[in-house]
Amino acid sequence: MTIKLIRMWSGEDVIADVIEENEYTVTMENPIVAVPSQQPGQIAFAPWSPLHKKGKINVSTKYVVYIGEPQEEIIEEYKTMFGKVSTPTKKLII
Repeated sequence: MTIKLIRMWSGEDVIADVIEENEYTVTMENPIVAVPSQQPGQIAFAPWSPLHKKGKINVSTKYVVYIGEPQEEIIEEYKTMFGKVSTPTKKLII
C-alpha cells in the first residue's frame, strides 16, 4: 500500500492508495475524504466517490494541486479500514 494525501483543485483532501502516477494521471484505489464527526473536534471518513464501482480510479493531474504524505494516525486508520488480513495456512495442534 502506498497511502498518499492528494489535494484536489476543489479543495478536497483525498486519502487513497496510489497505484500509479505519471505526467497525466494518478491511479488510486479506495479514496476517502474527511468529514465532520458528530463528536466535536473529531473527523470521520467517507468514500470520495461513493457512486463509483469499487476498483481503480484514474484522475487527471490537472485537477491535483499536490500529493504528499498524510499524518501517521491517518495512515493507521486507513490501513485498519482497507488493509488485507491474512490468516495462517496451517492449523496449530494444541
